[in-house]
Amino acid sequence: MSTIIKVENISKQYRLGDVGTGALAHDVNKWWHKVRGKENPYLKIGETNDRSTKGESDYVWALKDINFEVKQGEVLGIIGRNGAGKSTLLKILSKTTTPTTGSIKIKGRIASLLEVGTGFHPELSGRDNIFLNGAILGMTKREIKSKFDEIVDFAGVERYIDTPVKRYSSGMYVRLAFGVAAHLEPEILIVDEVLAVGDVEFQKKALGKMKEVSEQGGRTVLFVSHNMGAMKNLCKKGILIQQGLLAAYGDFEKVALKYENDYDNNEESIISFNNIDDRMHIESLTINKSSVSYINLDKSAELNIEIKGFIKEQLPINIEARLFTSDQVPLAFYSPGHLYGITKMFDKGKFILKYKILLPLNMNQGKYGLKIAITDPGKHTYGQIDNNIIINFGGIIIPTGLVFDASKAGWLLLK
Repeated sequence: MSTIIKVENISKQYRLGDVGTGALAHDVNKWWHKVRGKENPYLKIGETNDRSTKGESDYVWALKDINFEVKQGEVLGIIGRNGAGKSTLLKILSKTTTPTTGSIKIKGRIASLLEVGTGFHPELSGRDNIFLNGAILGMTKREIKSKFDEIVDFAGVERYIDTPVKRYSSGMYVRLAFGVAAHLEPEILIVDEVLAVGDVEFQKKALGKMKEVSEQGGRTVLFVSHNMGAMKNLCKKGILIQQGLLAAYGDFEKVALKYENDYDNNEESIISFNNIDDRMHIESLTINKSSVSYINLDKSAELNIEIKGFIKEQLPINIEARLFTSDQVPLAFYSPGHLYGITKMFDKGKFILKYKILLPLNMNQGKYGLKIAITDPGKHTYGQIDNNIIINFGGIIIPTGLVFDASKAGWLLLK
């Protein structure tokens, strides 16, 4: 197989702080060095991308000296913690930003899903956006028409295909965007964590489609996700990025093992929340009064979740939680809004959301994953946890008389 992507010594530097503060002086200094044939003076400074420390430099290397190559038809999994530099790398490969140093060589057309609504014009209908995206990829109108019905069927939005996409929910948006990217036959498909917005059925369809286009269509896929089970099933090769540096590259199983071992040795990562809807901002999310994403349970199976934030208008707000095995196999689903029709309405301004959740099942000792989202049940996702919350369950003694099953704890078992 021929090499379709070659990344050589890619680095990306950003200047921290408010845009424009002191930037003109720095720009003039860089220009003056350039006209004299000298190196950019700011390439010699800067710190690695460690978001958990304050640092002393105004410059940070979001990526530093990244090297790898991808063969035609390969599915490359890109893993790492939030803020490690994964999305920055994808933006460089998608040519939506440029590297500070280094070069990339790419053969073929690229279709990328880096965030919900990538490449869509909000005022145009779903139909118009399909043709617009196809034209951007260099396809003729006849070629797009031949794929149109297949795209709409895959996305499941036929009823709304002539509605402006600004009226779509985030789930509808990403279903159509992925359908367009996967079916209009780019040589390279780049998919960031946007699939987490979709429901379980759509995620299965999307993962199946990515496998199909790589194995049968010979197309190359670059995939970023925190769903390690899906990535292990899909990816043969992988890269691990830690603080902007390439920590591992090669067989995906070995790369994933290093990531998981490093995660276990760094348990105190902060819960990271991704605001999808700009009408809502989450200030803090704590579980059992802690903001770290690693929870030890050995005396209780109770999770006390508190979410603080503010909203720009009155909104119905509900929590959703999904419990997984360590291999990302879904176990159970918790949502008062979906299961019992219980949704809280909050007025504009600050809000505090509190839930006391019992874990389902008489669970075996071991590690479990927990994902949390804030939603308007069945309609819209406002935001979600970026990094998996890890529950280290040591096993507890169930009090006499307590029937500790999924339904009485308020969960729906997933099979």
